[in-house]
Amino acid sequence: MSSKKKDKKSFSKGAGTGKELPVLATAQSFSGQIRPSKTSKWRAAALFALNVLMLLHIAQWLMTGTTLSPIEPSESMFTLSNGAVNAGFIFFALAILATLIFGRFVCGWGCHIVALQDLCAWMLKKVGLKPRPFRSRLLAFVPLLVALYMFVLPTVERYFQKPPEQPLFPAFTNNLITTEYWATFPPIAVAIPFLFICGFLIVYFLGSKGFCTYGCPYGGFFAVADKVAPGRIRVTDACEQCGHCTAVCTSNVIVHKEVKQYGMVVDQRCMKCMDCVSVCPNDALYFGFGKPSLGVAKKEIGKQSLSWTEEIVVALAFAASLYAVWDVYQLVPMLMALGIAAISAFLVYKSVRVFASHDLAFYKYALKSNGKLKTAGWVFLLFSLGWVMLNFHSGVVKYYESKGKAAFEALTIPNELALAESDPSKWISPDDGRRMKSGREALATAARLGLFTNYHSLPKLAWIEYLSGNPEVAVKMLERASGYQTGNERALSLYYRGAILNRLNKPEEALKSLEAALQTSPDLMLAKEEKGEALWRLGRKKEAESAWNEALKDNPRLPIANYMLSGAASARGDFKTAFDFEKKANALTPRNALFNWMVGLRLKNVGMNELAETQFDFAKRLDPTVGIEKQ
Repeated sequence: MSSKKKDKKSFSKGAGTGKELPVLATAQSFSGQIRPSKTSKWRAAALFALNVLMLLHIAQWLMTGTTLSPIEPSESMFTLSNGAVNAGFIFFALAILATLIFGRFVCGWGCHIVALQDLCAWMLKKVGLKPRPFRSRLLAFVPLLVALYMFVLPTVERYFQKPPEQPLFPAFTNNLITTEYWATFPPIAVAIPFLFICGFLIVYFLGSKGFCTYGCPYGGFFAVADKVAPGRIRVTDACEQCGHCTAVCTSNVIVHKEVKQYGMVVDQRCMKCMDCVSVCPNDALYFGFGKPSLGVAKKEIGKQSLSWTEEIVVALAFAASLYAVWDVYQLVPMLMALGIAAISAFLVYKSVRVFASHDLAFYKYALKSNGKLKTAGWVFLLFSLGWVMLNFHSGVVKYYESKGKAAFEALTIPNELALAESDPSKWISPDDGRRMKSGREALATAARLGLFTNYHSLPKLAWIEYLSGNPEVAVKMLERASGYQTGNERALSLYYRGAILNRLNKPEEALKSLEAALQTSPDLMLAKEEKGEALWRLGRKKEAESAWNEALKDNPRLPIANYMLSGAASARGDFKTAFDFEKKANALTPRNALFNWMVGLRLKNVGMNELAETQFDFAKRLDPTVGIEKQ
């Protein structure tokens, strides 16, 4: 037997890394094979139970309509921003506290995304594909940077922007129980691709726990907390550096080298899955308390996947992809965008390597051999090109969406004034005219290029169309938008649609739209005011008064509802009541010419001309130029 063959036989393949690891012949208790982990089944059972509990949580909410608020760390943002103490905040706080003591046990044994990644890695191994880790030094900082962006930056900004007398954190309120469990989660149509991308694809390309390594913002805090944790994987003198621990580590930690170098695992990616402890042939590894890894001068262990030039290319590709896909169509959530960006970075890196290398493989497939591109290489490059082009397309759409949104938000014409009559052109300033043109072109371009309907942008485009003198187009757009929307967004689209229909003297259609808005959001006072106007136009005057009174029950300080009730009382000859409502409305009305003119127009729309003229006269006394059409 040749020496090469002997050397080859003295290696066994590592299950976790796919690398060949040395087996020392002197290990007395070692039979030559990696023994199965006893803890992997227990961890799988714990993660399975976690997912069952999550499903039961959702089922309870669907059946009863109320449940414990989501046990999701991102919910902590609401605690920090508005004082809403929820289950997510309590869980996150306890998880960080546990990590400060035991290390990242919560990640390894209590995270549904870890369960998903482990399942995907297991499925890939079943078909003969062992996920290999992609080791980037720069991308490893992404989780911490995103965590700081989510949880720390808003507080820092509030510190510098808040009035001196205002506290940094608002008063805490009890939000443990909720009726809107899914309000902060993406729709199912987004959640399914998210699970596929951040589960299967990211494991396939970046290795086991790839999302934890490069995308999880909560892991950014857990990694910092782990450094001070006294609980660590430690080693005895019985260790013979067989490498079995590294082979089975699903967190991509080079365990055998770390315990040799430091006497413990110092890599913050270690999630205490305990597989390394379980498979050690000499039982040399154990979980124990002692010196933390903080302050340990960590040296570079193992060969790095990327050169520093490649690191920079990967970081730039990641940043460009993240910008392109994050919130595109206002659908892609941040965590999903981070997963897409990490995959994009890997594909760009690997594609460059295809051209630069003489021989290159991916899993068991040869992408390039002897300088010649193989079929698998062409397939890989075509997939990468399609992925990158889709990212680029998303970036173009997002650019136009952002440009249109900025133009929309810069409009200065008050909504109430614009909705006072069917032709708001007289109130449009030259600057607003330019913004409307820019916003209309940008949003229309985004809609034309987009692969999906951005139902958040449709109402913005509809509003610009209305201001541009196209109310019928605006009505159709708002109807289309409401078909996609839910909750308050849908209610607002239906309200604006009803208000425009009222101005077009289509009270029957307006009433249907406004009633649909109130079915979605019963507390929408503006919709109740508009509903009263539609009913009044239809001659259903008692019902109109009832709608205006309902609006005042929600907010007694509504000037228009009080004026409308004054006009209604006057119309039926109850002048005392009319006087009382008008007096109250006058006290609530600001001394503002445009506001008074708007109120006059609203009253004129329903035929309350005497009250309307009073408002017009008062507005002209405040500003003689009010009501003069702008050139």
